Amino acid sequence: MATQTEPPPAPARNRLAALGPGILMASAAIGASHLVSSTQAGAVFGWQLVGLVIIANLLKYPFFRFGPQYTAETGRSLVEGYALKGKAYLWVFFILCAVSSVISTAGVGLLTAAILAHAVPEGWPIGVPELAGIVMASVLLLLLGGKYKALDALSKVIVIVLSITTVIAVILAASQGAQAQPGFEGPSPWSLASLAFLIALMGWMPAPIEISALNSLWIKAKQQARKVHPKDIIFDFNTGYIVSAILALFFVALGALVQYGTGVEVPTVGGAYVAQLIGMYGATIGTWAIPLITIVAFFAMYGTTITVVDGYARASAESVRLLRGQSAMSRRAISLWIIAIALIGLAIIIWMSGSLATMLRFAMISAFLTAPVFAWLNYSLVRDRHDLSPVLRWLSYAGFVFLFGFTALFIANLLGFLG
Repeated sequence: MATQTEPPPAPARNRLAALGPGILMASAAIGASHLVSSTQAGAVFGWQLVGLVIIANLLKYPFFRFGPQYTAETGRSLVEGYALKGKAYLWVFFILCAVSSVISTAGVGLLTAAILAHAVPEGWPIGVPELAGIVMASVLLLLLGGKYKALDALSKVIVIVLSITTVIAVILAASQGAQAQPGFEGPSPWSLASLAFLIALMGWMPAPIEISALNSLWIKAKQQARKVHPKDIIFDFNTGYIVSAILALFFVALGALVQYGTGVEVPTVGGAYVAQLIGMYGATIGTWAIPLITIVAFFAMYGTTITVVDGYARASAESVRLLRGQSAMSRRAISLWIIAIALIGLAIIIWMSGSLATMLRFAMISAFLTAPVFAWLNYSLVRDRHDLSPVLRWLSYAGFVFLFGFTALFIANLLGFLG
């Protein structure tokens, strides 16, 4: 007879049924980091940053992977794992999570509304703040009404549509040839002047590492509806992660093919950049392509907005539950956090719209600077497991060198130590 310390029998393998949390993570990742930062990387520097995008995705992989792995093996979320390490760890996570939730929601919500504004006919008496209100209202209706099942289903549709339309857009752009002027020599990204841009690019590439905690909570929600084999959970994660990494390269290609070397200044303001990108598609590929790229952009940002609100709400509610010592996270608590994050994010959009570009860049840089902390927390939960593969262990070591090295370089430059 099995004892209480033995794990329950693993459910039967079903990879298709397991798909969900990893796709949600991909939907959360494919937003500002892809549509804005990745495309700007191609638009400003051409193909020079392709290697950095690949390295960032590769060296962050183990720290994201430890989330589903830990939850699949223990049945606990990463947030519960942090709590087991001590309340100080949980408080640090909760504070950073609460702050990031409203800043990230405001940033991605603004970009979603800006794209929607591009599709609104001229002369309509509706602006970005009003459209942001519509976006947030639809997000609330979806999450509060459809709950996780609707989010799970919608995320798959969003990622499939986004992947297909992005591939089509790149193929069409490549068929027209690069738009760079003959003899154009672009700037080099390998300078201290470009360091802030590189840090922001890597901060949300493919996503902030705390998204791994959100992913583990989505896995728990999925497991409550249907038990999934641990290997299928890893398959789901790998599917979402690889899709988001590949799409990041496609968005770099969009910028390199359509904007790089055209002589048109690339704005750093998120909303203005999206409008310029859509407009340049009409000029280089044809006006018929404008709806295509608008769909790509809107689905990317709308999917990100949905998953950011839901994921951060779950993580915040779970943190409060553990800090209070409660036995279970209630649906009411998640709903209250969803409402609070969406409304505060909308308030930031309305009241501070002029500074949101700076806030979004700040959020990306902050995500990279805090990444070593979350990376260490995740690694510490699995490092003593005898079944942790040598490849993941050594990739983690390389990831630490990468994250701590660039963080130290950025701080040293910020403090003026590098000239």
